[in-house]
Amino acid sequence: MSSHLLTSICVLTTILGAPLSSAETATAAQPSCVCSPDQTAKSFTSVAKKAIPAVVFIKVESTASEEEMAQQNPFDAFGDDFFNRFFGAPQRGPQKPMPQMSQGSGFIVSQDGYVMTNAHVIKGADKITVVLNDGKEMDATLVGSDPHTDIAIVKIDGKNLPYLELGDSDAMDIGEWVVAIGSPFQLEASLTVGVVSAKGRQNLRITDLEDFIQTDAAINPGNSGGPLLNLSSQVIGINTAIVSRSGGYMGIGFAIPSNMARLIMNQIIEKGSVTRGFLGVSLQPVDKDIADAFNLEKAEGALVSEVVKGSPADKAGLKQGDIIVEYNGTPIKSLGGFRNEISLMSPGTTVNLKVNRKGSLQMISVTLGTASDTLSSSGVAQKLGIEVDTITPEIARQLGYPAGEEGVVITKVKPGSPASSAGMRPGFLILAVNHKKTTNIDEFNEAMCDAGSKNRILILVKHGSMTRFYSIKLD
Repeated sequence: MSSHLLTSICVLTTILGAPLSSAETATAAQPSCVCSPDQTAKSFTSVAKKAIPAVVFIKVESTASEEEMAQQNPFDAFGDDFFNRFFGAPQRGPQKPMPQMSQGSGFIVSQDGYVMTNAHVIKGADKITVVLNDGKEMDATLVGSDPHTDIAIVKIDGKNLPYLELGDSDAMDIGEWVVAIGSPFQLEASLTVGVVSAKGRQNLRITDLEDFIQTDAAINPGNSGGPLLNLSSQVIGINTAIVSRSGGYMGIGFAIPSNMARLIMNQIIEKGSVTRGFLGVSLQPVDKDIADAFNLEKAEGALVSEVVKGSPADKAGLKQGDIIVEYNGTPIKSLGGFRNEISLMSPGTTVNLKVNRKGSLQMISVTLGTASDTLSSSGVAQKLGIEVDTITPEIARQLGYPAGEEGVVITKVKPGSPASSAGMRPGFLILAVNHKKTTNIDEFNEAMCDAGSKNRILILVKHGSMTRFYSIKLD
């Protein structure tokens, strides 16, 4: 079996460097009523009968150069090619593209064929194939993905398909039974059972926005993107990661809560990308030492360490040294939770903050702006094989563009993609798509979504002092 087949689920090999103890695997809470083994078994059987037909196996074909595979820093937005071209680093010889195969799980969320999975399952895909429970293989198109939450939506053609409904993840209690279904190690439609071990797990460094459900239902490589269900056959989580020292199941798995996934899914289906709320502050937790230094009775809230000039927070009057203790009447219990809530709000939303300023409590209303979302891109952009970011003064200076230049800069071009074949390269500045100006990520994604129904896309690009059009045919 190819090693690539074993990497489609995020695996945490260690947490804090400490050995896992048996106490870390939660057990079921004491039930309020006693059910017979037959009744419990029938509950699981009922979930299996309803859910398995809607769970799919996803096969992904991609192409990467040896250079890409050898890169040491996967978070380098520009990659070696960027530095080779613009900073005079030694050029390497042409690298032969290397075919790669990977696999994961997913589940149908609508009768007409929308499928939810993890973003890391389909990352870099040249071709996505969805295998239904009856063995039928169908080509899928990428609607959009959001690596910040690790959610992706793909689409297959179909009518009256079996599908699963998203439940309320907030309503799940620790100790409740859950069922995981997926394709571990290509073993399609595998069902395992466990309980909710914990909720609200953050700071695991799996994704940017974390609020994971922890479960002891057995999940393994290949389960990524499959559903975690309650006993009413509703999806309450999307299986995403495991803690393991061996690469296999060790009793701790993590799932993206359905309430978060629903918000992301709706945005991707509606417009192909995700727009996030932006406050414009840097925060740090209020620990006992900070509380003592600020003469606080108890350690709570989020300390504003920096306010971005011109941001919504700056315009609303937030200041460095303010301590935000509540938002919309909700106490701030963790920085991660507060950040998640703000990011999942729509731009233009008004948030009422209760702020402790030098011992005096006051209310400040902030109208959220729009966060620049480098990684969340439309399915059309990913078909082209490019990743982009809004140009900043720093990037403009590095690339030699004039101060105040507007547009989105190409940060990565996938080898062998339509964009690469057309001659587009990292560092090119996209000024317009099909004659629509693209001064930022939102305008770019909107223009790309509008262009999705066309066979060709006309892109106006600036490189150095030269400006030219590229006409790119979509496969």
